[in-house]
Amino acid sequence: MDLEEAAKRILGPLGFEVLELTVSERGGRRRRVLLRIDRLDEAVVSMDDVQEASEAFGLELDRLDPFETPYSLEVESPGSKRPLSTARHFERFHDLLAKVRVNGETFTGRILHVRDSVVTFDVDNEERSYALGEIESARLAEWPSEPR
Repeated sequence: MDLEEAAKRILGPLGFEVLELTVSERGGRRRRVLLRIDRLDEAVVSMDDVQEASEAFGLELDRLDPFETPYSLEVESPGSKRPLSTARHFERFHDLLAKVRVNGETFTGRILHVRDSVVTFDVDNEERSYALGEIESARLAEWPSEPR
């Protein structure tokens, strides 16, 4: 069972984008389910949004009962750890620094633009372009002064 797909199925109709879902062990046998969300309308995620997403996905986790041991569900807005995975994510945060991993190499570069699912970064005054499928992971390395 894919918990991320379950989260998308439940939270998408409520107006949320699932940015990331991770399950990790947390001391002993207790699991931590971390869910990072954004709003599909790109407004700032509020505490009410976090509560709504937590309640909705918590009910789905109860229904699915995916773990034999206790777990805790933590729902967060993306904040400074915001993952970037779609063309729109990179477009939305253009001109900001991102920490990117491609072909096993990690670098920090400024997002210049996105064209035809190819993202171009400025890395030490050198332009580097990668297809979205080549990007193993990317996160913002700085936060905008105004919400985007």
